[in-house]
Amino acid sequence: MPTEPPIPKHAIALADDLRTALHHVFRRIRQEGDSDPHGLSLQHKLLLSAIHTTPGIGVAELARMEKLRGPTMSGHIKALENAGLVRRDTPNPEDRRRVGLLLTERGAAVLQDIRSRRLDWLARKLAQLPPEGAQALRHAIQYLNEVGE
Repeated sequence: MPTEPPIPKHAIALADDLRTALHHVFRRIRQEGDSDPHGLSLQHKLLLSAIHTTPGIGVAELARMEKLRGPTMSGHIKALENAGLVRRDTPNPEDRRRVGLLLTERGAAVLQDIRSRRLDWLARKLAQLPPEGAQALRHAIQYLNEVGE
């Protein structure tokens, strides 16, 4: 079995600096979303986003994806249903036990509002950067996308 070459120290230092910077940015973005008037927990926001991304996902599949126990997920889904943010789709004709989850119109609007608040905050912060800082970030995005692949 071939061994991987050692990671250069400069790459380790860059990875640590990037991880720290991204952590701070993500935390601030989340905080902006947390100050939303909807009063949703971070978990509920994540579930709305997951259901939006994968419409029709089942409760069990969503629980596996989010690494939550089934009963815990069921409780979250009931809360989102009671808030009028999520609804259950018609049962699957091949397996009537499986019912997919969908966002309601209100759920989609709430998710869009949360995302807009976060995006607005980030855009305001980026607008305060000097032109060379904004340009450096534009260049960095290409490489960050490569790292994420």
